[in-house]
Amino acid sequence: MTPKETTTRHLLAVDLGLRTGLALYGPQGRLIWYRSHNFGSAARLKKAAGRILGEIPSLQWLVIEGGGTLAGPWQREAQRRQITILQISAEQWRQRFLLPREQRSGIDAKSNADELARQVITWSGARRPTSLRHDAAEAVLIGLFGVLRVGWLESLPEALRRR
Repeated sequence: MTPKETTTRHLLAVDLGLRTGLALYGPQGRLIWYRSHNFGSAARLKKAAGRILGEIPSLQWLVIEGGGTLAGPWQREAQRRQITILQISAEQWRQRFLLPREQRSGIDAKSNADELARQVITWSGARRPTSLRHDAAEAVLIGLFGVLRVGWLESLPEALRRR
């Protein structure tokens, strides 16, 4: 792989739902951008999935949390564009990043995920949020799980480790 190819590949993380969290990571394993989008209907999500994937021509990986009918449009568009798909569950990234005491309840898990996502944003040098919706925060962590899984980071950076 040439240096140019190394610098142009990206990974997109998707927290599935009609309100979808998205997070884009670069080849050094750092977050580039994150956002939340309310599609409102499955039909609008279906149209938007192709458009979103098409806006990132260097997309190599798509990491999706969740499944069901809402995953279909993302999977079809990724396959059509020859983007590798990694489908995970919330339990996978939560076990990797949150301590057991931080996920005793759904409220605790979301609060701690938000805190860790803000740390990832700071560590990555990405634009800091004025507000951070939980779906965008979770997409940030889904993406971090993805870059570790595909080997773009060898291990979790010290600044992001929970104590």
